[in-house]
Amino acid sequence: MTSVETERVEQLINVLAGARSGGPMADASLERNGAVSLEEAYIVQEAMAERFGPAGAFKVACKPGQPVIMAPIYASDIRPSGASFPTPAGDLVGVELEIGFRILKPLPAPGSADFRQKLRDSVALVPVIEVVLTRLEDPNTVSPMLRLADNQLNGGLVVGPERTDWQDLDLTRATATLDFGETRVLDGTVPVPGGDAFENLCKLVDLAGTHCGGLQPGQVAITGSLNGLPYIEAGTDVRGWIEGLGEVAVSFP
Repeated sequence: MTSVETERVEQLINVLAGARSGGPMADASLERNGAVSLEEAYIVQEAMAERFGPAGAFKVACKPGQPVIMAPIYASDIRPSGASFPTPAGDLVGVELEIGFRILKPLPAPGSADFRQKLRDSVALVPVIEVVLTRLEDPNTVSPMLRLADNQLNGGLVVGPERTDWQDLDLTRATATLDFGETRVLDGTVPVPGGDAFENLCKLVDLAGTHCGGLQPGQVAITGSLNGLPYIEAGTDVRGWIEGLGEVAVSFP
């Protein structure tokens, strides 16, 4: 990177770290000299993980016609199903019901013999709720790569029960429900983002390498929202269910 790019990366790190510690939110002025690049976003993620990590999970996005992207989720922001999740006063909270994979043992190297079968044998399925929060003043006014630098707007993760005998399940679609209090916001069968949750995991393993410590046993990989990105207010109880995986729930006091 040039000295100008290095200076901007340091500024991004300082502003986002300050926002995580209660300081002012980052805004579009960070990109007054051009949009953040993919390289810059991942450098910022690495530096932030050193300050606020370690990573306890990773998220992957596999949108058609776009590069596969990833972001860490800090271990300190992960809760078991049934827990409460504190959120900053006045903030709206995004809620995404997703299919996740719990890593049970060291993963095979991408491209190795029988990679997919070995990977299947190395993970369990879990239902998860991703909590979406941001350190950006207005995510709609910044570039996608600045949102990626902010860990793709991740605020935390809630993890349900493990299922180890999942290998025969169809992971191209999911039958699921999602309730915000007494209001049901998802009820039916929906396609899995990227077309197949397991293929999304394969792409994440191929991409991750040692990024933010790499994918490790005990961590969770999540594969994309089944319900879009609705927002709730504090005080809402959330309950999700995915057929074949079970229930995951969280409250936001």
